[in-house]
Amino acid sequence: MSRSVSGETTPTQPSPIEGEGFSAEFRRIRLATGVTLNVALAGDPHSKPVILLHGFPESHRTWRGVAPLLEDRFRLVMPDLRGFAGSDRPQEVDAYQMKIIVEDIFALADALSIERFALVGHDWGGAAAWAAAIRGNPRIERLAIVNSPHPVIFQKSLIESAEQRSASQYINAFRAPGFEKLVEAMGYDEFFEKSFGAHVDLALIPEAEKRQYIAEWSQPGALTAMLNWYRAAPLVVPPPLVTVPIPDWVLAAFPKVRIPTLVVWGMRDRALLPVQLEGLERLVEDLTVVRLPDAGHFAPWEAPEPVAQALEHFLEREPAATAPIR
Repeated sequence: MSRSVSGETTPTQPSPIEGEGFSAEFRRIRLATGVTLNVALAGDPHSKPVILLHGFPESHRTWRGVAPLLEDRFRLVMPDLRGFAGSDRPQEVDAYQMKIIVEDIFALADALSIERFALVGHDWGGAAAWAAAIRGNPRIERLAIVNSPHPVIFQKSLIESAEQRSASQYINAFRAPGFEKLVEAMGYDEFFEKSFGAHVDLALIPEAEKRQYIAEWSQPGALTAMLNWYRAAPLVVPPPLVTVPIPDWVLAAFPKVRIPTLVVWGMRDRALLPVQLEGLERLVEDLTVVRLPDAGHFAPWEAPEPVAQALEHFLEREPAATAPIR
């Protein structure tokens, strides 16, 4: 059964995404949540639907290397999340509460008449995917995460792991009032190098991609919207050497994720350390972990082939099958 369309869709001319043999149709889709998202669509509309969510500071183009490897088997829906790239950019911090982001996901599925779907997320898109799955909505059939921590493990590690706390101090910088002005003062080219240079060989990013990033970031209100994802998050990120208690919500009983879940992790991630994989099996009922030793935080385009291979195997797996943690 399919839900009726709940938002207006406006098709545009097909626009290429980097990747041999891959192009996407773009639509601006008005959601019942009040925002309009720019959405890239690829694959057969009659195939299994997969919604892929990008992270910071990116867009649907996060999947530029993965999508060409999956589009012949799945219906791929790749939005620019609210605040990013070609989508609406509300300026209020409260517009980026996670419960609202999760509502966007289901509203997007409604607008495309998708009843049940697999959900894939990287970085902040992964955080939204975790949150949606934790709520237990049966419309999500499978969950796949690429380098994005479970909220309970992440919050605990920010307090208990000196290494993770140190690696996450950028969050406090991003939350600081006026950080946008600092970026504008340093210049977007330098911000590009600071955003990616510590994580990946910049030579992996073609010049055209770099220009695309900078063009998106320099739109009016874009930086504020992107940074508001950090400002709206309830995460406690203590300064180094400061002792703080673990928040009550972490200590309370937390719902398990009960759908089949794949976690793909680039082990060279310098922002989200391997501690994020510890204890996941206690929070996820049916868990498969695939570690990528030669990839870092931006694994979807650093290592698109192994990421796509892991996703393909997982998304096509029979529902009754089980897979070991490895």
